[in-house]
Amino acid sequence: MQHVSIRTPLRPIGVLAVAWLTAAAPVGADPQSAPAGSPAATQARGDLSGVWTNSSLTRLERAGAPQPLELDEAAAQRMEAQARAREASANAPTDPGEGAPTDGSIGGYNFFWLDPGNRLARINGAARTSWIVDPPSGRMPFSEAGRAKAAAYSDAARNDFGPESLNPADRCLIGSRGSGGPPMLNNIYNNTYRIVQTADHVMIEVEMMHDARIIRIGGDHKPAALEQWLGDSVGRWEGDTLVVETRHWKSEQGRYQPIFLSAKAKVTERFTRLSDTELLYRFEVDDPDYYSQVWSGEMMFTPASGEVYEYACHEGNYAMGNILRGARLEERRAGK
Repeated sequence: MQHVSIRTPLRPIGVLAVAWLTAAAPVGADPQSAPAGSPAATQARGDLSGVWTNSSLTRLERAGAPQPLELDEAAAQRMEAQARAREASANAPTDPGEGAPTDGSIGGYNFFWLDPGNRLARINGAARTSWIVDPPSGRMPFSEAGRAKAAAYSDAARNDFGPESLNPADRCLIGSRGSGGPPMLNNIYNNTYRIVQTADHVMIEVEMMHDARIIRIGGDHKPAALEQWLGDSVGRWEGDTLVVETRHWKSEQGRYQPIFLSAKAKVTERFTRLSDTELLYRFEVDDPDYYSQVWSGEMMFTPASGEVYEYACHEGNYAMGNILRGARLEERRAGK
């Protein structure tokens, strides 16, 4: 269960972030003669800056009956039409004559609050049914031991003993459904990211939970004992592609689905801007504690239609308190 927050435009913070982080080469500068790490050299490497979205019907894994990675256009359009029909039905006005629910449940969000996307992602012109490209099944390749470990962590996380026992997203610590990453996955809403780059850093502002990934260009990873939310990311440029290696997540994040990561995990990401309207994002997960092989995926980011908004989670996080109040009420009813 998640909270609902009122989202307000993040203009003052966004302006400060751009003013601090943006660096551009002087007009007419020769990037080939610029010192490594200078603004001119940054301009030569590739420009990832902008406000992007990964909103899509495509998800990390292929679910249900086996599907190919790519669909022909006719099949893709049928799937998208079905999604639009479901969206229209979900947005229909509530019948005021229905009365209160009889089973005590009022459900989750109505569709007004959601923005999951209604198109499949296209990569190289073909509609994709999953982000995972390897293994060919389009599923995370859990080992037997890894699947048992993930299941045990999931079961342990489903309790309401106190604030610390709830998952990190309900506690407003990281974005839900893997949106903060890495890898950065699409969510049911708030799929907007701002990328700002300088000669020695790239910052990815994640709308969901208002996370900020600050990627250092060059250098070594911090000591493993210095765990942090979203991990420790170090990048390098290979031509116009930014390659980012991330390690050392906080253990709480590593136990949080959909992608489980142990202390041994390494995630490698590659960002390549293909055009004004396409940012290709590839990722590779290497974690022998959970998975039987290294596995990989690719995703397309496209320009967002508006600003990045502040997700004021802590300020409006009534859900966490209500979850705990409800749990204590149930305990009193049960005489505990």
